[in-house]
Amino acid sequence: MTIDLLPFILSVFTGFFAIMNPIANIPIFTSLVEDADKETKRQISKKATIVAFIIVSLFVILGKFIFEVFGITIPAFKITGGLLIFFVGFEMLQSKKSTVKHLKDTAFDENIAISPLAIPILAGPGTIVTAMNFVSSGEYIHIVIVILTFAVMCILTHWAFRISNRVVNVLGKNVITVIGKIMGLIIAIIGTNMIIQGIKVAFE
Repeated sequence: MTIDLLPFILSVFTGFFAIMNPIANIPIFTSLVEDADKETKRQISKKATIVAFIIVSLFVILGKFIFEVFGITIPAFKITGGLLIFFVGFEMLQSKKSTVKHLKDTAFDENIAISPLAIPILAGPGTIVTAMNFVSSGEYIHIVIVILTFAVMCILTHWAFRISNRVVNVLGKNVITVIGKIMGLIIAIIGTNMIIQGIKVAFE
């Protein structure tokens, strides 16, 4: 790994961490699985993170093909994706549940590992757009880095979900709310940066 890739790796990790936000998603997870036993919670967490990893990886690998099939240009993707991500971050700053990841009251069912936990909470539009934006250059090394970084994020999310009850008890909901706002600001900045990049590429 060359030193030139270090800023890219840090950017990818920061982007995924902000958009997935394992800590802020803990209350959602605990509310969805509160009627489940410890082993069932572990299985749901594991299944959700694996499904999310597969979905995002497919979009990362097939991103270029998807662009060609639908005639999507990189500037249009960056600008539209940036607007979407900015919208998610802006809602988080206002302490609103993002309409992109909104949940209604859901009766307990093990299928919640796939929906709504894997889709759209972990592998929602914002996560997919972020991943595809990082590999829009088409370089294979970038694709590998994004997939590996997202795998690390899925592992961290699974770990956070497994200790969710302890995290809520230690940090409290107020601290988790503050963390969510900080993540929202980072997401909004990432979205703005994507829009700027898209405009630059369009004029070039």
